[in-house]
Amino acid sequence: MNTKLKCLLLDDELPGLMYLKMLCEQIPEVEIVKTFNNPEKLLAEIPNLDFDLLISDIEMPGIDGLHLAEMLDDKLVIFCTAYKEYAAEAFNIDAVDYITKPVKLERLQKAISKAYERFNKPDTAKQFIQLNTDKGKTLLYFNQIQYIKTAISDSRDKTVLLTDGSFLNLKNVKFDTLLKELPEADFCRINKKEILAVKAIKFFNHNEIVLHHLEENNKNTNLILSETYRSDFLKKVKI
Repeated sequence: MNTKLKCLLLDDELPGLMYLKMLCEQIPEVEIVKTFNNPEKLLAEIPNLDFDLLISDIEMPGIDGLHLAEMLDDKLVIFCTAYKEYAAEAFNIDAVDYITKPVKLERLQKAISKAYERFNKPDTAKQFIQLNTDKGKTLLYFNQIQYIKTAISDSRDKTVLLTDGSFLNLKNVKFDTLLKELPEADFCRINKKEILAVKAIKFFNHNEIVLHHLEENNKNTNLILSETYRSDFLKKVKI
């Protein structure tokens, strides 16, 4: 890796900020431009700062990390937080990664490597796949998918749950075909009848996955994690 990522660090708790800085100083791909313990001060200085990546806490007084990230144009963001419940929102605003505290060097290195890859290939990654539906052809964008399951009406078809809560029926397409097209890091097969977007996960154990999506009865969608796909799934969601 030849070019360092110019990085800002933000955490309202000074011990956490200093610890994060210490970890970043051990990662050769990163150049720390400046550290902040106040999100409003960072925001005020943005016009005068040259940086590529923000590593930020989420729950802070004033402006939280999620809203701050939305104000940054074309900047990469990694969240480091003690709270797991913001993960879906973080990935919905296209965060590079979401790390739960306490932050470990190996985990931070992994996140920064992802940021580096995205920084060097900002426009080359495919964002969608063209597929046939029961209403005609569609461009199915990867970031809109929550999960894909075998259609009830015809096992050759697949039903997609989208992030807006709507469903889309894909005609005559195999799971193997979809898995070849979907970004490997963002999707995984969890049983014979379902593929899941990692960002859609709220909770999971060795047998069951609970999604952020709410059914009509206001209960979260539950999916079965089968033994066949368990090992690959756990590797993919390892934090």
